[in-house]
Amino acid sequence: MATNSVITIGRQFGSGGRKVGEMLSQRLGIPYYDKQLLAEASKDSGIAEALFEDHDEKPTRSLLFSLVTGMQLRGDSSAMYMDMPLNHKIFLAQFDAIRRIASEGPCVIVGRCADYVLRDKANAVSVFVKADLPSRVRRAVEQYGLSPDKAEDAVRRADKQRASYYNYYATATWGDVNNYDLCLDTGKLGLEGAVELLAHCVELREKRRKT
Repeated sequence: MATNSVITIGRQFGSGGRKVGEMLSQRLGIPYYDKQLLAEASKDSGIAEALFEDHDEKPTRSLLFSLVTGMQLRGDSSAMYMDMPLNHKIFLAQFDAIRRIASEGPCVIVGRCADYVLRDKANAVSVFVKADLPSRVRRAVEQYGLSPDKAEDAVRRADKQRASYYNYYATATWGDVNNYDLCLDTGKLGLEGAVELLAHCVELREKRRKT
């Protein structure tokens, strides 16, 4: 299926959202960005990739940040950028990389507040992938090698970190259905079912946009 959509995927830890993104990109024949986005942002900004890894989806605080983000979205010049704390520079470099990548053609982007960054793009489709806690704990044990007695705490901590990161940088609520075009439950659909439904929804949305 040919597409011109940019699909952004937010996900609960252990829901398989990353795998859904990989499978969808293969099905649609379009590029996939998860950790790859960090390399792109590093290349564009000149900031060492290791620093992006250290600050990846980790929350922070600054009264200045929302103002500068708004300037970036409007394409305004921001001399303040150079005077910001490193973690803000990291996010804004990712912000710019996401905007550039999305402007180059259809793709799948996982995490990093991409739905918020591309909220003004008509061809962006925002998705949130979730699952029940037992399913996510089981996946954390089977796929990530976490010990069964520590997996649930690890899942909850990861979700809390992602929520804090998103809620601050996106100035919205992580996982709130109002922030996404589509929410998928892989605990009920399975990974293949989620990809099938998502691909169909992307196709329907593009048809609707053309009419």
